[in-house]
Amino acid sequence: MKENTPLFINITLHFLCLNMSSVMLQEAKCAYIIIIMAVYWCTEVIPLAVTSLMPVVFFPLLGVQSSKSVCLQYLNDTNMLFVGGLIVAISVEQWNLHKRIALRVLLILGVKPALLMLGFMIVTAFLSMWISNTATTAMMVPIVQAVLDQMDNTEYDVTMMEQATGQTNTVIELEEKNASDPTSVHGEGLRSSEKRVCKGMTLCVCYAASIGGTATLTGTGPNMVLKGQMNQLYPNNNDIVNFASWFGFAFPNMILMLVLAWLWLQCSFMGLNFKKSWGCGTERTAKEKAAYNVLKAEMKKLGPISYAEFNVLLMFVLLVLLWFSRHPGFVKGWAARLFPEGEKYITDSAPAVFIALLLFILPANKPKFIGWNPIMSDPEQPFLSAPLLDWNVVQRKMPWSIVLLLGGGFALADASANSGLSAWLGHQMTPLGSIPPWAIATVLSLIIAVFTECTSNVATATLFLPVFSSMVRIHPLYVMLPGTLSASFAFMLPVATPPNAIVFSYGHIRVLDMVRSGIVMNIIGVFCVTLAINTWGRPMFELDTFPAWANNTANQ
Repeated sequence: MKENTPLFINITLHFLCLNMSSVMLQEAKCAYIIIIMAVYWCTEVIPLAVTSLMPVVFFPLLGVQSSKSVCLQYLNDTNMLFVGGLIVAISVEQWNLHKRIALRVLLILGVKPALLMLGFMIVTAFLSMWISNTATTAMMVPIVQAVLDQMDNTEYDVTMMEQATGQTNTVIELEEKNASDPTSVHGEGLRSSEKRVCKGMTLCVCYAASIGGTATLTGTGPNMVLKGQMNQLYPNNNDIVNFASWFGFAFPNMILMLVLAWLWLQCSFMGLNFKKSWGCGTERTAKEKAAYNVLKAEMKKLGPISYAEFNVLLMFVLLVLLWFSRHPGFVKGWAARLFPEGEKYITDSAPAVFIALLLFILPANKPKFIGWNPIMSDPEQPFLSAPLLDWNVVQRKMPWSIVLLLGGGFALADASANSGLSAWLGHQMTPLGSIPPWAIATVLSLIIAVFTECTSNVATATLFLPVFSSMVRIHPLYVMLPGTLSASFAFMLPVATPPNAIVFSYGHIRVLDMVRSGIVMNIIGVFCVTLAINTWGRPMFELDTFPAWANNTANQ
C-alpha cells in the first residue's frame, strides 16, 4: 500500500484544488478533511503522525479555521498532561523500578501455575496503568520467557533422571523402555500441555497490558483523546472527566475484566483442574522451585533499592496523590484550598509537569555534605550528582508520534464543533432517539472493538468520539465512555497493538491462537463496559439526565 503513496497524495491535492475553487459549506469542508485523514489513518500510506499534521495545512486553505486556532490544539492542556505523565513513566523505566515491583509481587504471590499467571497479569496491568503498554510488555515478556525456559529445562532434567534410575527393577525392562519410541503418547501429551501453558502465559501479558492501560487517564492514548475532546466539544463541562473520576469508573471495570480474562485463559490453556493449578497444601514441584529460583535470581541481580530508585518511587507516589486529591469531588481538593480560584486555573497537567520538573533537578546519588573547594572542583560540572533524569533519555524514549496524533485528533474535534459538523451529525442521528441508550452503547462498543483490530487505537477513538458526542438527547459520556474503553480492546491480531506484536514475535503463539482467544476477550470487554456504564457509571456521571453544558453546545 505504501508504494501508492504518491498516487494518494496526488488524488488528495486534486480534490482539494477542485473544492477550493468552489463555494462549499463549512461542514462539508471539515467532513472532507476528516474523511481523507480517516482513509490515510486506516491504510497508513504515510506515517500516522504525518497524517495528523494535515489540519495545519488544509483547514486554513479551505477556510475552515485559522492557522493560529488549529496549531493551538497540538500542545494543549491534555497533551501536556500526557507528556508530564510519560516523563515520570520514563524515569521509572530508567531506574528499573518497574522490574523491582514486578519481581517482588511475583515472589509474594507464588509460582503455582494459576497463581503465576495471575501474578503476571496483576503486575502487567498495574504497571501499564502508569507506564506505556509497550514498555510494560517489553519488560515482562523476557521475565515470563526466563521462567518458562527454566521450568522446561527442569522438566527435561527430571525426565532424564527418571529414565536413568528407572521405574523398573530389571535390566531387560530398562532396555525395552530405552528401545521403545521416545515420542510416546504420554510424552507427546506432556509436551502439548507445556506448549499450551506457554501460550497462555505469554498471551496473558499482552492482554493484561491492554486492560491495565484503561484504568488511569494517562494509561493509554484513547483515554487522553476522550479528555481532550470533552474539553474541545464541551468547554463548560465542569471538569467532569479528571484523573479521580476516570479512575473511580475505570478501575473497577479493569479489575472485573482482569479476573474474567484470567479465568478464560485458565480454562482455555490450563484446564479447570483447580487442585493441580492452585496446589493448596501441596509441596512445590521441581518446575515450581525452578521458577521461584529464577525470580529470586533476577531480584538478586537488582541488588538493594538505590537512592535514585527511592527518589523516583517517592515522586511517583506524590504525583498519584496530587492527581487524586486535586479535585476528589466529595470534598474540596488542594487546588481549591491552597490557591484562589484553584479549581478554575489548575488541572491535572500542572502536578504532572511539576513532578517532571523535579525529576530533572533531584540528584540521582545521595548528596555528600562536604566543603566546596574552588581548586578541586570541576568548573564544567559544578554539581556533585547527575539528576534523576537526563533530557537525552527523554528525547529517545518519548513517543512523539502519539503526541502529534493526539494533537491532530484535538484539531479535528475543535474544527467539527466550530464548523457546525458536530451539530449536523447530531440532527442526522435524531431517529436513534427511539433506541434504548444501553443498546446504542453496546452496539457502538462492538463496532469500535472490531475496528480497532486493524487501526491504531488512538486514531479509532479520534474518528469515532466526535460522532458519538453528537447524539441528540443522550448524555455524551453514555456513548463516549464505552467507545473510549473499547478502542483499547485490540486482542485478536498481532498487528492490532504493539503488546500483541511483542508477544507474537517470541514464536510461542500462532495468529489463530490469538484470534480464538481474542474473540472471547472482545466479548468479555464489551460485556464489562456495558455493565459498568449501566451500574456504577450512571450515578457517578449522572448519565440519566441530559446535562446543561451539553445542551448549550448542542444548540450552538
